[in-house]
Amino acid sequence: MKLHFLLLLLLLAPALPATERLRLATTTSTDNSGLLAAINPVFTARTGIAVDVIAVGTGKALKLGRNCDVDAVLVHAPAAEKAFVEAGYGIDRLAVMHNDFVIAGPRDDPAGIRQAKTAAETLGRIALAKAPFVSRGDDSGTHKKEKQLWRQAGIEPQGGWYYSIGQGMGAALGFAHEKLAYLLTDRGTWLAMRDKLPDLTVVFEGDPALYNPYHIIAVNPKRCPKANFDAAMRYAAFLTGPVGQKLIGEFKVGGRQLFHPDVLP
Repeated sequence: MKLHFLLLLLLLAPALPATERLRLATTTSTDNSGLLAAINPVFTARTGIAVDVIAVGTGKALKLGRNCDVDAVLVHAPAAEKAFVEAGYGIDRLAVMHNDFVIAGPRDDPAGIRQAKTAAETLGRIALAKAPFVSRGDDSGTHKKEKQLWRQAGIEPQGGWYYSIGQGMGAALGFAHEKLAYLLTDRGTWLAMRDKLPDLTVVFEGDPALYNPYHIIAVNPKRCPKANFDAAMRYAAFLTGPVGQKLIGEFKVGGRQLFHPDVLP
């Protein structure tokens, strides 16, 4: 069943009024890409639960969960997610979808990273050339992955060539385009925005180290008694169930698939 037919069925069926609210902390990539704007109304129509999206970096999203300011988190930093659950702040961490990271940069590739064999090697080449590089610098899942790659390269990035801007993925891509700089970006946001970034292109991709999985985690009601745990679990069931997984797999921008469902093929 195609996505437009699913949406047609929902339009023909009476929508439930939004009588509950779910506070969801998530990454800027799920927001900037337009994914949640496409699928959350379907969830609300089926359940009557409205989703209030707070789009921040993964680190800030998990902090909101620890502070009991949200009901669920949808993030993409596996080590930080596992620590969050093991510390008792979240429960039922479920795989939802994945894409991958890519390194975008100037079309003429002044650092020559197209010849690199690994993502860590690309960063070594960028540092050696002192080519402009934009870091989100915001403790997001993307920033965590970037720092991991710098550690693998044995480099502490610093100097006038390294821009740490403390902003989301969309803003970082715009800044990199302005500066003709390299940066690490999730593929979903890149595909959603690349037509607005004519001077940048993907210059490195395909390293297994760039795999980028997303998980949904309900905030633990024992830690946060006021959390809407029932709504969080219903949202998790929707994202990982047949309808949610189909919507994720069929969400495209300009004919390009941005995310791949992890539960259903």
